[in-house]
Amino acid sequence: MTNPFDPDLQNTLDALHAAAGADAAKWAAGTGSADPAANASGGGDLVRLGDFFLAVSPEQGRFLYQMVRATGARCIVEFGASYGISALYLAAAVRANGGRLITTEVHPDKCRALKETFTRAGLADCITLLEGDARETLKQVEGPVDLLHLDGWKSGYLPVFELLHPQLQTGALVLADNCHHEAAQDYLNRVQDPQSGCLTTIQGELAVSCVVAGAGCGEPA
Repeated sequence: MTNPFDPDLQNTLDALHAAAGADAAKWAAGTGSADPAANASGGGDLVRLGDFFLAVSPEQGRFLYQMVRATGARCIVEFGASYGISALYLAAAVRANGGRLITTEVHPDKCRALKETFTRAGLADCITLLEGDARETLKQVEGPVDLLHLDGWKSGYLPVFELLHPQLQTGALVLADNCHHEAAQDYLNRVQDPQSGCLTTIQGELAVSCVVAGAGCGEPA
């Protein structure tokens, strides 16, 4: 299989995926539930979730990379970096497209780890990390945005989407992970509404929306 990643990036991804593999056992030991991501609704214990990766799998990461490369996206915004696995796949792809990634994280310990991870992977030059509440930090983002990745607190999906909707150009993609979480239902209702300006399909746990009308930045350049 062709590998588009250089050794620094691949080694960083391998180490992060290995560490993330322990999430389910750690969460089950403390809560009796096997899936920490299923509990990341936005109203839980931020400090307790700070130890968990809440990460995409290698297959999901490669899918993100493919989507960015195939669409030629040059401005990507991510809500919820956690420890940076999805951000690395997105950043590798957007750098190859000549663009950059803006990602967000609210947990201070994760922010410190993210900076080290991005440097170790050789991608720090094309990633902007916004630290703090994304509903505030993303107010500074200027469009046009080509792709929005929603993978943070599920109750934050709709507020972040509404905040960035004026910056999404026609043809932009919005990818929302864990979309069946009950806290993401208001977001799904919004993007599946016939008046939303989005065409949305559900692929497993991923909601894929294409902005077809109504965004603020018009047609792609």
